[in-house]
Amino acid sequence: MRTLAPGEERYTVPGGGAIAVEIRAGDRVRLVDVEGMQCCELVAVDASGAADTGVLGVRGDGDARGMKQILGGESESARAVRAGIERRGIDFAKARAITLFGGESRSGEAAEFTVSRDGLLIAAAPSAPMAVDAHDTATPIRLHIQRSRILSANETTLPEPLADPLQDIRVNSATAGAYFVRAGEFIQIIDVAGRQCTDFQCFAARKLDKGVEEPLDVTTTRSMTGLSYPLPGLFSKAFDQGMEPLVEVVRDTVGRHDSFGLACYARFYEDQGYPGHVNCTDNFNAELASYGIAARKGWMALNFFYNTGIDQNNVLYLDEPWSRPGDYLLLRALTDIICVSSACPDDIDPSNGWEPTDIHVRTYSAKQSFSRAVAYRMTPDAEPELTRETAFHPRFSALTRNYSEYRGYWLPSRFSNDGPVAEYWACRERAVIMDLSPLRKFEVTGPDAESLLQYVLTRNVRKLATGQVVYTAMCYDHGGMIDDGTLFRLGDTNFRWIGGDEYSGIWLREQAERLGLKAWVRSSTNQLHNIAVQGPKSREILREVIWTPPAQPTLAELGWFRFTIGRIGGFEGVPVVVSRTGYTGELGYEIFCHPKDALTVFDAIWHAGEPHGLLPFGLEALDMVRIEAGLVFAGYEFCDQTDPFEAGIGFTVPLRSKNEDFIGREALVRRHEHPQKKLVGLEMEGDEAVGHGDCIHIGRPQVGVITSATRSPILKKTIALARVDVAHSEVGTQVEVGKLDGQQKRLPARIVRFPHYDPEKLRVRA
Repeated sequence: MRTLAPGEERYTVPGGGAIAVEIRAGDRVRLVDVEGMQCCELVAVDASGAADTGVLGVRGDGDARGMKQILGGESESARAVRAGIERRGIDFAKARAITLFGGESRSGEAAEFTVSRDGLLIAAAPSAPMAVDAHDTATPIRLHIQRSRILSANETTLPEPLADPLQDIRVNSATAGAYFVRAGEFIQIIDVAGRQCTDFQCFAARKLDKGVEEPLDVTTTRSMTGLSYPLPGLFSKAFDQGMEPLVEVVRDTVGRHDSFGLACYARFYEDQGYPGHVNCTDNFNAELASYGIAARKGWMALNFFYNTGIDQNNVLYLDEPWSRPGDYLLLRALTDIICVSSACPDDIDPSNGWEPTDIHVRTYSAKQSFSRAVAYRMTPDAEPELTRETAFHPRFSALTRNYSEYRGYWLPSRFSNDGPVAEYWACRERAVIMDLSPLRKFEVTGPDAESLLQYVLTRNVRKLATGQVVYTAMCYDHGGMIDDGTLFRLGDTNFRWIGGDEYSGIWLREQAERLGLKAWVRSSTNQLHNIAVQGPKSREILREVIWTPPAQPTLAELGWFRFTIGRIGGFEGVPVVVSRTGYTGELGYEIFCHPKDALTVFDAIWHAGEPHGLLPFGLEALDMVRIEAGLVFAGYEFCDQTDPFEAGIGFTVPLRSKNEDFIGREALVRRHEHPQKKLVGLEMEGDEAVGHGDCIHIGRPQVGVITSATRSPILKKTIALARVDVAHSEVGTQVEVGKLDGQQKRLPARIVRFPHYDPEKLRVRA
């Protein structure tokens, strides 16, 4: 189950950020420019706290200007490194740096060093803010360390503290530890070696002082939150038996836990033939006795890192945890609490990866501030990335607290004073503004950039002129889709790919390397945030805001799937790229800017839009308009088993006019000639709700599945997108949507033309 070789550690230096890692004599350090052209600065500090690149066997000749600029900022990585420097009493002012990469360094280019003395390594990936019409983005550097001595599981290096800890508590394997936390303080529970479970229980200290024992209760928590496990966001709290919230989940780097069963108890082991086996419940009893808390035969708990659940046959199952070394939960105490945490001793099944290890607990002051976040991994072996706020978050968060995690960012689901139906009608009748910053952006540049994109995308990229945008699919060799997205042509050898899946950038980079093409694919998502202004009045609003130079189209001249480069207000205004694109089926535009300029852009548009009835727009309303407009969504209308024809976007595969080979062409020709499934529109006869995954039947057999569904306000009926067998895909075909087990309850429906709304696309072309 290891993802790295024994003794190897891997860290990611974020583009525009820095990290600090302890190093030891004899360690081998390897740095990799993941995407190319990214400068890297290294500063080494010896055990005495003196900055000396000689620790790496090289004389540093740089002034670490980029690193010092990063550490002077307020990003989370900057604060963490700064705190580490201060804790160690390091004089950083005169530090010299080793400078690596940059210029035309290729993707995967590496540099290696051998550590001569124990110390601290600080690595930074500096970059200036990227211009919206340029490609000088900030991309990650990967740091690999091969330790000179392979550590045991419990010696694994802990991540740097999130701030100065109030308590540092090691819970040794097969034991438990109790501790007191004041209201507002934070509790970080760390899986030291990975795949190690830990049970967490707590009590309100105020109630214990009165002799009332009401522990955190998982059944109450599930009932109050409507979730099987509390997650960062609106439903983050865990409650005691008296329904008082005790803690809230602030961060979660795993996302796979449970609160179904009890902490392990004596009878669990006895019934399997292991009498006397140490268990978490007895360990809890021993630790809590000093607080006067009565012993129990089985303690309920939040079971962190446990990989258990209920399967389709209603059976409780368990498997090895998903957690990796250093993964953690960050909780916040909502009142003064007595806590107890275990390092589960279970070694008779996979629940601890068969090898119980340690858990580490840190607590932090209530004065600290930590963002709410869950973690996601772009690929199974990638480092976790925490949910971020977009640059527009300060403005949208003033209008709602209802946020959803979407591809590593928080996006508004609905707005407090309006709601999705009002937002919907504003989009159809006036105009709306929404945050689309999580869209993944990649700068594709170099003399072979066009050849790369021509081979990887289904559209004919050679026909794309500078200033044009094209919607296209990206497929695997077997014809299944990786992603859909838009391609912007900024110049002869300059492109910008905007899609939904960060893996599309990896795929582009891998193909460039495999084909030996001189093309760079560098992520720019963090350098370009964007909002969409959609609706029939969007042109009027933006015409008051966007200034364009004579060489660029004005907003009034901008055609469908074209973009212009302009500024907010006038010649000296904030630079933006404005494209006539959208995801609503209405006339609309997307505005891209650097995050530092986001609030200026938002304020200008909001001020101009207020007289026109501009409203903010959330994900719930977006789902309504995009289903009406027949616009597809990853994971619903398509996946890696679905080709573009089955996803309803066959127009993105011009097999006749694109004569050059591209990835998946042979498979797509075969699939096109022998289709099996087709995306269709569905109209329900009644008002009952249907949803993604509901089965579609004609008689007894299933002939399809609903991919997306909504109640359409403008059509006054429930509509859906569905993938059905081609034999039953004709418009007018009567079908039934199966509920319950698909047989007991059937809802009548018929196949209709789609898109359901404005099928001729007259509004979006207006």
